[in-house]
Parts: sequence; C-alpha cells; structure tokens
Amino acid sequence: MPAWISSGRAETAEDAAFLAGAALSALQLVLAQPDVPLALVRERRALSAAEASVIRAGRLERAANLRDEVHLLRPGDQPGPAGVVFALWRQAVAKPIAVGTLHAVLPGMAAPDIATWLDAGQGGPVARACAVFEAVRTVHPRAEDAALILADAVLAQAMGGTMLMPLFGAHLTARDLRKSGADLRGAGYAAVRKAAAETLTLSQDLRDRAAKLIAIAPKLRAKRTAAAVDLFLTRDALSPSLALTGPGVGMSDRAARRLCDRLVELNVVRELSGRDTFRLYGL
Repeated sequence: MPAWISSGRAETAEDAAFLAGAALSALQLVLAQPDVPLALVRERRALSAAEASVIRAGRLERAANLRDEVHLLRPGDQPGPAGVVFALWRQAVAKPIAVGTLHAVLPGMAAPDIATWLDAGQGGPVARACAVFEAVRTVHPRAEDAALILADAVLAQAMGGTMLMPLFGAHLTARDLRKSGADLRGAGYAAVRKAAAETLTLSQDLRDRAAKLIAIAPKLRAKRTAAAVDLFLTRDALSPSLALTGPGVGMSDRAARRLCDRLVELNVVRELSGRDTFRLYGL
C-alpha cells in the first residue's frame, strides 16, 4: 500500500472518501494477480471479521480460540457462540454473492429483503455498504453480523466482485456501529482503508507462502499430497486427523501428521496452535 494512502490524513469527509477509494483500488490490483490464493485470503479475512465481532460483544475469545472452535469440531458436534460467529463468516465467503446463497447463510433474513438490500444505496462502494448496514440494522437491530455480511456483499459488488471479502466491519467499534448518516460513513471510510491495507499485506504474504508450497509439493513422497496441498491453499487452518483423513484427501492419521510435520520442517507451512496435541496447521 503506498504510504500516502496508508498514512495519509483525512481532514475532511472528501479526504476520507478519496483515501478509502485509493486503498480499495490498490487492493484490487493485488487481488487480480493470478497467483494470489483468494479463497485462503477470504478465509483469513473471515477470521478477522469474526474476531472483531466477538470483541464487540465483550467476549474473551480471540483468533486462536475461534480456530479451535471450528477446525477441531468433529462431525455431529456444535460450536460454541464464538465458533458460530466464525462459521457464519466462513460460510459467507465460501460461495459467490447471490440472494439464494446469502439467504442460506442468513436464514433469519427474508430472500426478498436481501434482494432489495443488494440493490440499495447510492454513491461509492463504502457509502453503499453503510447505507445497507443502516437499512438492515433498522429492520433487524440485533442482527449485527448479518448486517455486516450484507454490507460487505454490497461493497464487493460495488467494486465489481462476485465473492465477499470481509473488509467493512473488522475495524468498526461497537460505538461506530451505533452511528448513522455521515458519521457512519466517516467511520466506514477509515475502517475500510485499514482493512484494505491489512488485506493487501496479507495477500502478498500468502501469495509468497503459496508459491513455496506449490514448488515443494512435487518433491514430497507422501500419497495424496496434491489433494492436501489444495486444502492448504484454500483453508485458514487444518487439523491433520480431521481434515486430511476425511473425504477428498483420505490419508491415514499417521501419514497426515507426518506430512504436516514435514511441511513445517521445510518452512512452507506453520503450526498455528502452539500446542503439542490437537495441533492446527496452515500457510
């Protein structure tokens, strides 16, 4: 992100809108590069959005706890309240933006209302996202995450995208979300500029990590390595005994653990939990 965008001072509403637009434009240039693992970037941004939501709710869980809640979940088990929030954001970024898709993710929202909100708002992407957030909040005052997801959907569509990239709510405080009109737009511009800068850095980092993993994969002798690599390129975190032994990869538990440890040794994958057991791995 150019320094004049990331560190520029927004002394007027026009400055704030311009800098936010410039940040989104710079981000789009990076996201358009074919070697950026977009699905993984969206998952990491979903984690950031979920963490911001639980912080605003006054809960103590942070990113590591959210990962445990979702990625260590066994079939048939249900996540706790914080895990539900992370799972909601993961579902929102997994499929192209459409009324039916969003209705499936947000069953409490009527499909006709979602269609209306996706077409609502005027002006630039951030202004439209703010307008939709206000509209949803008016009808569903307690559905904060749903309102933020719909705002991010509109933001993505206004930028010409088809997939939701969580940017709008990660840097908004609980106080910001009670604002309206020009005050909400001012907070939205500042929040989106920060999120765009973060996402640009994240995208470049994951692009480099993905390139290293792809380059080393043909040299690995483990069976079903290609399928495992595909998961690492699309998932925020993986449990070897759950993700790599299930359908799609089908490794034995021992082989899955050995592969993950080998990838850590080669410095292409990281162990994310910091534990000796129930470990999670990711780029």
